[in-house]
Amino acid sequence: MGTEMEFQGLPEGCIAVILSRTTPVDACRLSVVSKLFHSAADSDAVWECFLPSDYHSIISQCSLPNYPSKKALYLALADHPVIFDEGKKSLQLEKKSGKKCYMIAARALSIVWGDTEQYWNWTTDPDSRFPEVAELIDVCWLDIRGVFSTLTLSPDTLYAAYFVFKMINPIGFKNRRVEVSVDFNGDDGSIKHVCLDGSSSGRRVAGLQRPSLRSDGWLEIEMGEFFNGGLEDKVQMSVKEVKAGNWKSGLFVEGIEVRPKYENNQPVFTV
Repeated sequence: MGTEMEFQGLPEGCIAVILSRTTPVDACRLSVVSKLFHSAADSDAVWECFLPSDYHSIISQCSLPNYPSKKALYLALADHPVIFDEGKKSLQLEKKSGKKCYMIAARALSIVWGDTEQYWNWTTDPDSRFPEVAELIDVCWLDIRGVFSTLTLSPDTLYAAYFVFKMINPIGFKNRRVEVSVDFNGDDGSIKHVCLDGSSSGRRVAGLQRPSLRSDGWLEIEMGEFFNGGLEDKVQMSVKEVKAGNWKSGLFVEGIEVRPKYENNQPVFTV
C-alpha cells in the first residue's frame, strides 16, 4: 500500500515516463490502477515510445487517416497490416511488443519465369492483402527468392521468415522435398527441406515439415530464422525445387513474411 501511495503522489508526467519504459501490455494493465494512471497510460508521451522510431516515415508511405492519439495509431498498425511501396509490401506491429512485422508481396519477389504467361499467372485473391498474387500454371523449375534489409526491422530481435501461399488442386507437390533457406548477411544460410503439400492423403515423408493454416486463410511454412542486431545487413530467402524435374502447378504465392519469433514457439499471426 505504501508503494502505491508513493506512486500516486507523483506527477502524471513522471508516471508517464515510468510507463513508457514498460510494454504496451503493461501500460494497459496499469491503466486500471487509478484515474491518474489511466490518464498517463493513454498519453501520447507513452505511446510515442511504443511506436517504431521511424513511424513518421512509415505512415508517410501509407494512406492512413489522422488518428486522434498515438495510442489509436499504435492499435491501428497492430490490428491491420498497412500496404505500401505500390502494393508490394505490408507492415504490421506485433500488438504485445510493438515490434515490426513485414510481408514482401509476390510482386516484389524474384520468381523464375514469373512474367511468362505459360508458366505463371498474376491474379487476385479475396483473402490477400495485396492487389496481386502469383499463380503457378506449370513449371518444372520452381525458384522463388526475396531480399530484405534488416534496417527496416526492429533491432535486437530474433526473426523468422515464412513462405505464405495456398494450394488449389496442386500437382507435383505431394510428398515432394522443397528446399527453403534464409541466408543472413552473406553466410551460407540455413537450408532445410519441407513439404508444401499439407494434405494428409498418401505416403508421408518422415521428418518433412508441413505447412500450418493461418487465420487469414493462407498457409505458411517457416523458412529459417536470424537475429537482427540492428546493423545494416541483408537477408536473402529462397524456395526451390529444381532437382526432381517433374511439372508442378496449383501453387498460389502471396509473399514472404518476416516477423519476431519466440522461444515458446507460439507465433503471433499477422492478419
